[in-house]
Amino acid sequence: MGLDPRIGSSFLRAGVGYGGSCFPKDVDAFVHLADQMGYDFRLLREVQRINQSQREHLLRRIRHELWIIQDKIIAVYGLAFKPGTDDIRQAPSLYFVSELLKEKARLRLWDPVAVDRFREGYPDLDYFKDPLECATDAELLLILTDWPQIRELDLSRLKEVMKCPVIVDGRNMFDPETMRRMGFEYSCVGRP
Repeated sequence: MGLDPRIGSSFLRAGVGYGGSCFPKDVDAFVHLADQMGYDFRLLREVQRINQSQREHLLRRIRHELWIIQDKIIAVYGLAFKPGTDDIRQAPSLYFVSELLKEKARLRLWDPVAVDRFREGYPDLDYFKDPLECATDAELLLILTDWPQIRELDLSRLKEVMKCPVIVDGRNMFDPETMRRMGFEYSCVGRP
């Protein structure tokens, strides 16, 4: 399937789930149409369930790492639903910011292009132009969009600026063994 240009290998990687303006709406529409025709489209219902459960699973990992989220500084990398756009419709970041704010986390947000759009819904949060500045004093870093700028970070410097070098990576940006050897507490999706 990864060789099919309509799908591509980038859509087959484990991660925090899909978002955007098209795919969630299309899946919902197919399920609705199937319901109207009297067909239980279990496969697509399972796709919807798995997409939501990926987010819930990552939230449980955050809770596991921090125990108590209230008043913890959490840096969030990636507000857009995918790299190369400022589109935040159905983006995983909307779910995580909402849930973490309910638990009274202190959020610091970075995205190279989607900040202005995100700020429309959350004007009172702290936004940063520099990812290292965003991670300064963070007790956990949550990666939600696989921007190339994240891969290019000086990881030694990132570890220095964080209060606790804990990363929950929803996009599998880094090799887990390498991150652990560098001294990070590193948790990702679909890998040990």
